Amino acid sequence: MSSYNNTLDTMFTVQSDKCTYSDETIVSDYTYETTLVEGNVVVPVTTKMQFRTERTVPKVGVMLIGLGGNNGCTCVAGAIANKLNLTWNTKEGQHKANYWGSLMMASTVKLGNDPRGKAVYTPIKNMLPMLDPSQVVWGGWDINSMNLGDAMKRAKVLEYDLQQQLYPHMKDIVPLPSVYFADFIAANQSDRADNVLTGSKQEQMDQIRKDISDFKAKHQLDKVILLWTANTERFASVEEGVNDTAENLLLSIQRDEAEVSASTIFAVASILEGCTFINGSPQNTFVPGVIDLAQQEKVFVAGDDFKSGQTKMKSVLVDFLVSAGIKPVSIVSYNHLGNNDGKNLSAPSQFRSKEISKSNVVDDMVDSNRILFDADEHPDHIVVIKHVPYVGDSKRAMDEYTSEIFMGGKNTIVMHNTCEDSLLATPLIYDLVILGELCERISVKKEGSDEWEQFHPVLSLLSYMLKAPLVPNGAPVVNALFTQRQAIVNVMRACLGLCPENHMTLEHRFESSLLEMRNQKVSDDEDRPQKKARI
Repeated sequence: MSSYNNTLDTMFTVQSDKCTYSDETIVSDYTYETTLVEGNVVVPVTTKMQFRTERTVPKVGVMLIGLGGNNGCTCVAGAIANKLNLTWNTKEGQHKANYWGSLMMASTVKLGNDPRGKAVYTPIKNMLPMLDPSQVVWGGWDINSMNLGDAMKRAKVLEYDLQQQLYPHMKDIVPLPSVYFADFIAANQSDRADNVLTGSKQEQMDQIRKDISDFKAKHQLDKVILLWTANTERFASVEEGVNDTAENLLLSIQRDEAEVSASTIFAVASILEGCTFINGSPQNTFVPGVIDLAQQEKVFVAGDDFKSGQTKMKSVLVDFLVSAGIKPVSIVSYNHLGNNDGKNLSAPSQFRSKEISKSNVVDDMVDSNRILFDADEHPDHIVVIKHVPYVGDSKRAMDEYTSEIFMGGKNTIVMHNTCEDSLLATPLIYDLVILGELCERISVKKEGSDEWEQFHPVLSLLSYMLKAPLVPNGAPVVNALFTQRQAIVNVMRACLGLCPENHMTLEHRFESSLLEMRNQKVSDDEDRPQKKARI
């Protein structure tokens, strides 16, 4: 029997004859069971495989596109604040740096049940060796030249006392010049664009590649991850011969074709440098040519659009309604916000990108219940976004869900959600980077094969953090939030040779099992030293 004691957790030791480990790797035997439905025949399918996880966490650099924006400077500030264990005061009292809102850093996972049947939990970050955001080297690009200390003040996201403590650590961080194609973002962004690259699209992409290479060498990094957290672009037109294949896309960049966006330039540069690229905005960065190139180069890509507030609630609530046999027929979402993201989204073509990513979030849940919905039937789903400068980063989201219930009745749920936009989005950036990096260290070998393979280059396991999950061609899109989370947890359990978590709880459903637990409790109580009575 092998045991594995995670370097991040001294409280628990995994013991399993399905798991072997060394200083370098964890290798686990795993039986994957699923169900295949062919026509009217339902067949259980079993696949045996091995998971191999590299234990050494590399030195990682993250380059943000949009480094000086609200998300970018808040992301760097948060990592520094946690590294320095900063505290600060507000009128409500003292606060301490934390990672609340991060799935990987601030949530727990059920390991199993103790002998009495009580659930035992551990932080998800303890499951496997993984990246700590405070150890990341941060850098990146922005179309605005303002240093991150002043950008943090401009954003007005963090409390004043915290800003004062962080400013000395951020004032010397200056974004690299970025790619700026004015026809892809709102015209109202031009007044910020004082830090832009010049030359042809090929020359600009070559410079981005050089920036990545220089950043990696300067900081002696093992790997670099790129993440887009800049302005939402309009959708690029997907055209035959332009961006439909990797070869055509690379030629189009050389020819300065109009329908190659800035985000696509960054994605191509990242892939060619062997760096995972994650898109946190809703535009179609990943045109077919980018996906083709990622598959050829075997480099991870993931997107699209951070799932931080309203859409996360929507994915939970619609899943609840449909699963409960209640039929949502109308979903109307209204947003107003005052930050630069809201300003950019006030332009119709940029708003359309966001509207698409928000609107598709209910589709898979509707498709799951054809008792409620006919084949081509969907709820009316309307999304409105307005720019209201006064509210700043404190976004307002108002939703109305109207459903049909028993015997022609109606049910309406109205929700008002006030959330600080960047303080919800920043932990998602950490999660995307942590999980994306971990996936680079996981490989699988199926029974009968001698080859280890990694996940598909389209890294759909990151879907929990994204509004419009990018999936491999032919794979289903899953938006149900708890299904997405359980996929992450069960992959991590598989890496340790643990069975997937389920909610059957059979140990609580039979008299014989409950009797065993009661006997165990009595035995434990008898073995425990008795306290002397106080006289």
